[in-house]
Amino acid sequence: MEELRVITLIITLSAVFSFLIAFPIIKILYKFNITRRMTVDFTTLIEKRNLKIGVPIMGGLIFIVTVLVFNIFFNPYRDNPGLLLTLFIFCLSALLGGFDDVLNIYGRDRAKPKSLSRVLTLIKVHKSTTQKIWMIITLPWSAYKSFFYILGSNPGKGIQAHEKILVQSIAGILLGVGLYSFATRAVPGLLWIPIANINIDIGILIIPFAWITVLLMSNAVNLADGMDGLAANQLIMSFLGFLFIAVFKHDEKLVFLIATVVGSLMAYLYFNIPPARFQMGDVGSLAMGALLAAVAFILGEPLMLLIICFPFVVVLLSTVIQGLGRRIFGRRIFAMAPIHYHFQIAYGWSEEKVVMRFALFSMFCAIIGLLIYSLH
Repeated sequence: MEELRVITLIITLSAVFSFLIAFPIIKILYKFNITRRMTVDFTTLIEKRNLKIGVPIMGGLIFIVTVLVFNIFFNPYRDNPGLLLTLFIFCLSALLGGFDDVLNIYGRDRAKPKSLSRVLTLIKVHKSTTQKIWMIITLPWSAYKSFFYILGSNPGKGIQAHEKILVQSIAGILLGVGLYSFATRAVPGLLWIPIANINIDIGILIIPFAWITVLLMSNAVNLADGMDGLAANQLIMSFLGFLFIAVFKHDEKLVFLIATVVGSLMAYLYFNIPPARFQMGDVGSLAMGALLAAVAFILGEPLMLLIICFPFVVVLLSTVIQGLGRRIFGRRIFAMAPIHYHFQIAYGWSEEKVVMRFALFSMFCAIIGLLIYSLH
């Protein structure tokens, strides 16, 4: 009962703090014109899409500031290596997202990457031997950029997908190395397989596993941040699921951390309910996705992400499938991706209906995840 009182107090205080700092943050965002632009007109497909023009982005700053303030100054376990590692990954991802948000407003348009076939043709026909040698040397980089373009990445003014992946890779590798080298867990490579209810020790493979998971979760949450209230609802349900697991495991440092996340997300959602006062932006979505992955790994339950965070998995998969369908097969698989837009366009669901049904879906997945975890 005492632990429950502490958790509810942390959630309440973080929610109140986030609510109070939201007003000056909104004012700052308007002052510097950090607002949504419409680079592509979707109004023929989604009638009310133009209503989001002029809405401040980078609203995720309210929960980023809250989480950092509460855990750096008030978390009793703020010197714990696992907590410090988690907060560093959270900060690094937030900086990446914030930089991208600002560039999308004040930056210049980026050129589309040359296709791999185009680069190979240039190598054959280019008259300059020096240029040919340079293109051969940089061929892996060209292939790397081309790969993400095939998946559906389109250059705008901000950081391109292949550039984001590099920074996110640093975060993921740091998480993996930290888990394996700095003893943030008793058995760094030990994984519990849900449903099968078995434990396996993957050893040093925990490093690439953490790397890939951070990449996938960061971008999954980023893709889900497309409708007012959508990402925030899903994040609250996901973090609540891991909050229960942290309580079961008596991991007080993460109980405190996740409680501050839930409280600050509740305050953010108050302002993000349609019509939104501000939107999360990459600064919030990339940070929260990375934090979800880090929390799951520090708890030693990364595979629970596939169940508790299954709605994010669906969003990510729909985008990959759509990109592959367009670039390889020359046709769309969905009316629009990510999949929440497909429901809006193909079935005529309102944005509010999509958000509420995804919120219920997220709640269901969190409950199922906890039910499966109880079999551990």
